[in-house]
Amino acid sequence: MAGAQERVLRRRIGSVGNTKKITRAMELISATRVTKAQQRAREARPYATEITKVIQDLSAQGTSVDHPLLRQNEDPKVVGVVVLASDRGLAGAYNASVIRAAEREVQAARSEGREYRLVCIGKKSGSYFRFRGYTIDAEFEGISDTPVYSNAREVAGKVAAMFLSEGVERIMLAYTEFVSLGTQKPRVRRFLPLQPSEAIAAVGDAQARAGFEFEPDAAGVLEALLPRYVESRLFSALLDAAASEHASRQRAMKSATDNAEDMILRLTRKMNQVRQDAITTEISEIISGAEALNDDQDDEGDTAHHLAAQHLSFEHVAHEHFNHQTHR
Repeated sequence: MAGAQERVLRRRIGSVGNTKKITRAMELISATRVTKAQQRAREARPYATEITKVIQDLSAQGTSVDHPLLRQNEDPKVVGVVVLASDRGLAGAYNASVIRAAEREVQAARSEGREYRLVCIGKKSGSYFRFRGYTIDAEFEGISDTPVYSNAREVAGKVAAMFLSEGVERIMLAYTEFVSLGTQKPRVRRFLPLQPSEAIAAVGDAQARAGFEFEPDAAGVLEALLPRYVESRLFSALLDAAASEHASRQRAMKSATDNAEDMILRLTRKMNQVRQDAITTEISEIISGAEALNDDQDDEGDTAHHLAAQHLSFEHVAHEHFNHQTHR
């Protein structure tokens, strides 16, 4: 019985050890990918900074454009929600956090009597909302791990089309903001329409650069740049989400590796205890057997002594009987 239990524990230790190797490898891979994702986010930041500066320069010149992307509607009847999740799991609470935040936004719109439109990026968000009976207008898969600008352009084109020609009057963006390797926060922010304070408000030294000349004209440049600005904002969110995904997976896999090490330690201790109990039992059985053997030998010696005594007594009685018969 003890041997069978020891074999079971050995198999469990081997299985947990194999799982530990996998989680450790995934942890190292995620550590490499999160570094690359951070680097890509830093490389994309100058473009976003420069396009924002150009828009600020145009604003400083007093340029005004009645662009559909800037039209405000304080009481929208249809609200769109864009959810940035991942295509793969094993990333801790990364997907659950951003999906719950998006679902709260949808529920809030429905409770206020508004319609909703869903755009899901990543298999996890699509499968979640589809399983719960939500209507999904568009899905994008295979871009969450390493997004490129063409992916942002494709998604932004769909989202802008929903806003401009499909009756969606406000679009919210749910994604995970990368703060640091240890901190990632789910965010829900208004994506469209662009807020003037964000898109074309002059800050810093924009007034000092207001003397620039634009061709063909400032209004035309601003109108052409606003769609690019939308793409840039979405691309930044995609890069943030990718870095957050890899950081969350690295942290989750490290936790899984540590748990595997603790489990192996506990199972090893239990196996050693089972082995020690088995050895103790065997030693006890050997000692008991030896004592029983000694008792048997002692019993045999006593029996022989008793028989010898009986034999001597019989001889004594026979001798006395013979002497008595002789004297008669």
